[in-house]
Amino acid sequence: MVRVLKTAVFAVTALIAVAAASLPLTAARAEEPVTVFAAASLKESIEQVAAAWKQAGGTEVRLSLAGSSALARQIEQGAPADLFISADLRWMDHLEQAGHIKADTRINLLGNRLVLVAPENSTVTTTIANGFPLASLLGNERLAMANVDAVPAGSYGKAALESLGVWESVKDKVAQAENVRAALLLVSRGEVPLGIVYETDARVESSVKILDRFPEESHPAIVYPAALTTESENPRAADFLAYLQGADAHAIFTAAGFTVLAKTN
Repeated sequence: MVRVLKTAVFAVTALIAVAAASLPLTAARAEEPVTVFAAASLKESIEQVAAAWKQAGGTEVRLSLAGSSALARQIEQGAPADLFISADLRWMDHLEQAGHIKADTRINLLGNRLVLVAPENSTVTTTIANGFPLASLLGNERLAMANVDAVPAGSYGKAALESLGVWESVKDKVAQAENVRAALLLVSRGEVPLGIVYETDARVESSVKILDRFPEESHPAIVYPAALTTESENPRAADFLAYLQGADAHAIFTAAGFTVLAKTN
């Protein structure tokens, strides 16, 4: 009798093991975190959106935040990202052309504004216009910007200064940082008197103040595209991308100062 019971228990255990082993891989993957590579300027907002999504029944979101150029290169080199959110079109175009983006999932998610900032206790005032005296305002000190050749915020900033006719007068005074948040940090610490960042960055840093906005026509439109990567096999990644386009996410982005471009689901 004992032998019969042991045989029965073994058979049931074996059946359970076989059933578990036969579960679809997608079911297991559905519980995996969604890995999102996002521009550094999205930090607070994307963290809030990720938390809201999880609370609403989504899975955990694993965030990697850096300059868009650095993130794009990591994806190119095989980094395991499910979703990429760039701060400009150029790096999304680059990955799409290289076959790393699912083109049919690509959307223009958000917009932003470019501003000139100073430390909170600064007495500097200025109005941004053609030929405004940026070099004189800097004196012998430096202007904080994200890398002007690779990072979107830096590229937008350089384009704006060129358009306004002041780039040549300040190009040798630029302190280039690895991303826009690093440029903001230089200003907030008082290490430089002025910096060019996104308006949303300035809003989250109480140690800086906005002197003025750059005219929108002075630089290419600031657009944050988002898309799934071709390497992603996580079925919840598409769900999170859809959530980014919904009303709850839009409320968070709008409160942070972003312009919502994608239609609300």
